[in-house]
Amino acid sequence: MYSKIYASPIGRIEIIADDEYILSISFIKHKKNSFLQSNKLCEIATKKLNLYFNGKLRQFDLPIRFKGTMFQNKVWKTIYKIPYGETWSYQDVAKKVGDINACRAVGGANNKNPLGIIVPCHRVVGKTGDLVGYAAGLKSKEKLLKLERENLQQFKSRN
Repeated sequence: MYSKIYASPIGRIEIIADDEYILSISFIKHKKNSFLQSNKLCEIATKKLNLYFNGKLRQFDLPIRFKGTMFQNKVWKTIYKIPYGETWSYQDVAKKVGDINACRAVGGANNKNPLGIIVPCHRVVGKTGDLVGYAAGLKSKEKLLKLERENLQQFKSRN
């Protein structure tokens, strides 16, 4: 296992990888030092996160591995497809995974997403568009959505 602490514009993020896959991207609330060394995948993830935060990357193409239940994996794979700068409701995600009544289960799976930002769980909102639930806090969710909206606006105004 390998690890790197990345100082993002909205807080410290820990990247965990093995020799083949990125396993986790998570916000760190408390100061934490990693006792593990970084590897090539951690360094690539850091570069991709820099591109994302600078508005130059909209879709991550990193080798990732989901470790969860079949339902969680289905939800995470669905959330991964939410386009940059868009939001889907928990109900939208539930429909796409095949069970309109699974909104709460989708919320639970979303909460357990081990690959924050890469699997953009911050793009999942309440039915009315309200920002609800985010492991890194609603302020972080709001900042990520604002960053994406602003970057999209800049891109559209240039083209």
